[in-house]
Amino acid sequence: MKRLVIITVGKTHSGKTTFAKILEQQLPNSLVIDQDNHAEFINACYQALLPKKGPNAIKYAITQTIVNYAVQQTDAHLILCNSNLARQGRLDLLAHFRNKGFESVLVHFDIPDHILQARVADSQRSKAIFRSAASFEEVLIRQQAESHKNGMTGPLEGEADHLFVIRNTEDVQSVIQSILQV
Repeated sequence: MKRLVIITVGKTHSGKTTFAKILEQQLPNSLVIDQDNHAEFINACYQALLPKKGPNAIKYAITQTIVNYAVQQTDAHLILCNSNLARQGRLDLLAHFRNKGFESVLVHFDIPDHILQARVADSQRSKAIFRSAASFEEVLIRQQAESHKNGMTGPLEGEADHLFVIRNTEDVQSVIQSILQV
């Protein structure tokens, strides 16, 4: 049986989580794995274990444990819902799933910054996921600066078996239909 790993790529408030939840409802035998849920759990229950600076190693370890369990103990398609903006980390993740026999799908949320800024300003999302940022505005500013500094333009053709780009909300359903045809 062919298994898919669908990986979302985009800045904060670009629609990754909303897309993942809609896709999960339409793609039989699929599971969303969202690092924001893991961050919120750690912040609520294990705050003393959070690193003071540097990468959030405990969040990554929990996510990796859940992913490994899903890969080894289920036959589900996986929808990984987090930013995946750093190219090398994304390529490593794709290689890992390729070695496990998954067919890979990248969904790049290429939403204009002015729309993201408006969404962040109106956001009602919980800030319980934060460790080093005070607001979603701060996260977006950091992501914008990193993408400009590193010349990040998003995923390139050939990184995954399939690449889809969402530039506005009208693209969501057509991308989901394309994934269902994979």
